[in-house]
Amino acid sequence: MSDYDDILILIRRIMRAVDLQSKQLVKQSGLTAPQLVVMQSLRRHGKVAPSVVARHVALSQATITSILERLEKAGLVRRERSETDKRVVYATLTEEGMRRLEDAPELLQAGFLRQYRKLEPWERSMLVSSLERIASMMDAEGIDASPILEVGELDTPRSA
Repeated sequence: MSDYDDILILIRRIMRAVDLQSKQLVKQSGLTAPQLVVMQSLRRHGKVAPSVVARHVALSQATITSILERLEKAGLVRRERSETDKRVVYATLTEEGMRRLEDAPELLQAGFLRQYRKLEPWERSMLVSSLERIASMMDAEGIDASPILEVGELDTPRSA
């Protein structure tokens, strides 16, 4: 087997780990990774406009709106118009949303981040550089993506 086969196998393992974790997350909590990240942002920032959530989680405003609609239908988020400016909508977690968030398993990127923080600065730099090169070689550098590890369509959230 060649060294490029090794690289492709490792990339596939990473993709498979993301896929398996994503399926496990949905099975255990009924939530997708993007939904969980949006809920975590609401817990951290309180009552906020969807545009604020979009900036914090690096997803488009349209994607956040779609995720919030699904979470609201599931009774996990409440959206309400501002008293002072009816054009502004705020989102907050419901009590059920808080409970589901507490019961949800850890996201794959949380474990990755713990391990990444243990690396020396030169190791971090080497990893970033290598992955940038791989993304470039795969013509993926222009693809919009957030740091949420999940497979599937980037702009099409799965339903709750």
